[in-house]
Amino acid sequence: MSFSRINASAATSTRTRTESSPCSGMCVVCLDGCPGTCEIAMSALRGREMLYPQPFGQVTAGSAKEYPIDFSHFSIQGSCVGAEGVEADSDKAIFPNVDLSLEIGAKEKIKLKVPFFTGALGSTEIARVHWENMAIGAAICGAIIVIGENVCAMDPQGEIKNGRVVRSPEMKRRVEIFKNWDEGYGEVVVQMNVEDTRLKVAEYAIEKLGVRAVELKWGQGAKDIGGEVKLPSLKRALQLNDRGYLVFPNPQDPEVQKEFKEGVFGEFERHSRLGMVDEEEFYRKVEELREVGAKYVTLKTGAYRPRDLARAVKFASNARIDLLTVDGAGGGTGMSPWRMMNEWGIPTVYLECLLYNYLNTLKEMGAFVPPCAMAGGLSLEDHIFKALALGAPYISATCLGRSSMAAAMVGNTVGERIKKGKIPSRLKKYGDSLDHIFIMTDHLKEKYGRDFEKIPAGAIGMYSYYDRLAVGLRQFMAGARKFNLKTITRSDLVALTPEASRVSNIPYIMEADREEVEEILRGGLADNGVFQELDKAPSRFITSKR
Repeated sequence: MSFSRINASAATSTRTRTESSPCSGMCVVCLDGCPGTCEIAMSALRGREMLYPQPFGQVTAGSAKEYPIDFSHFSIQGSCVGAEGVEADSDKAIFPNVDLSLEIGAKEKIKLKVPFFTGALGSTEIARVHWENMAIGAAICGAIIVIGENVCAMDPQGEIKNGRVVRSPEMKRRVEIFKNWDEGYGEVVVQMNVEDTRLKVAEYAIEKLGVRAVELKWGQGAKDIGGEVKLPSLKRALQLNDRGYLVFPNPQDPEVQKEFKEGVFGEFERHSRLGMVDEEEFYRKVEELREVGAKYVTLKTGAYRPRDLARAVKFASNARIDLLTVDGAGGGTGMSPWRMMNEWGIPTVYLECLLYNYLNTLKEMGAFVPPCAMAGGLSLEDHIFKALALGAPYISATCLGRSSMAAAMVGNTVGERIKKGKIPSRLKKYGDSLDHIFIMTDHLKEKYGRDFEKIPAGAIGMYSYYDRLAVGLRQFMAGARKFNLKTITRSDLVALTPEASRVSNIPYIMEADREEVEEILRGGLADNGVFQELDKAPSRFITSKR
């Protein structure tokens, strides 16, 4: 676990001058006269600004901490025998025939083409800029996309009357972009935090915009507090202060206004409040949302202590939630304090193991087991397979936050470079046009015809990334002889260390398949007349050394 000692990071654009002290992370020799490049030094100059990854609002960041156990401590089991979900025929049991489609929901079902979807994109500038890329990408991929917290109240053109949102062009834009490309798969989900709930954002989205799915948010894996954004103008700070947010420093203070105008500081901070979960209030809110027209109600919770995860599981069961998304520590976001992102919360593998145990308890009690998704630092097909298997049969899908946005951002950047004729040298080997550099363009052109021109490069990037994930996941599943998602089980994993086995209850690699091995060696083959004398003369079957 080599993060706590670090006093420098690419996330905060800091470094140490010498080797670091194992305890403090400070330079072994802190020199009087050093201009200061470490986090302590930069904090002496920039103060609270250094809490966040830099440049704030233009990046997403993920934990740099190495946890004792992560998904790399498990390996995927393969087999050379049989097939599940398809006929055991070498001409039929091929990886393109693996079915990745699924349906999630307690009653009404959301159809998905793939078992992964985007994380929430809220009120940050980076989320606003890339919404079109990701919404179109999610729609054409047949996946879920979540409109994150604070969008309506952060909308400069939004209108709030009597403490309720009555108009939000930005929310309308986000919903309509997805709907314009909706092909009957996936869903656009509107998330709510404390402020959103107070402003009746869900009611506005359902009644005025035709939104069908709402997500109640308890938290996320990357931070233990509400979201933050920077405000570059006094007018904006006052607007959000009036809308009920916590804004620091207080923009209504005449002295603060004077200092801002004089350039003493250049921006305000907007913070969201901490949610206060109450069981009866939770049930009441779920019913309210259903009564106003929500077809699907989901819950997102973070990497809180085990008893809070138990609450999420129990409440989701009692309320018959359509999807419970559990987000482990180690993932990332665009607006979490950097040290908090690394030093708070239960890491994803541990959290999923706890979740599995709690869901098992529900099943044993005969209670409703809600469909679940796992999030927290997942980005590639092996992560997806392992997350599905570790929580099988309860984990239906995975949530890919930073990675989905990374694909969209890169697609957008390269698309803009192509337009300007400034193609990165490493990409020139593929050609000099969108058609040549983006490998999925021919497929998308064939599918969408003239409408292809309306698909932005960022969406093509996300589509191509999701296609790679789908093909890679199919290959892993075919190797495990699993040809649809329901056939994936915990037995498809093996623990590479005793500690990983102890935490997960997945067999240690040297103990896996022990009973089957004994049956094959001592029973099955002997019954066929082979190795009849195995116990009597095992040395006969050992090749001597030359």
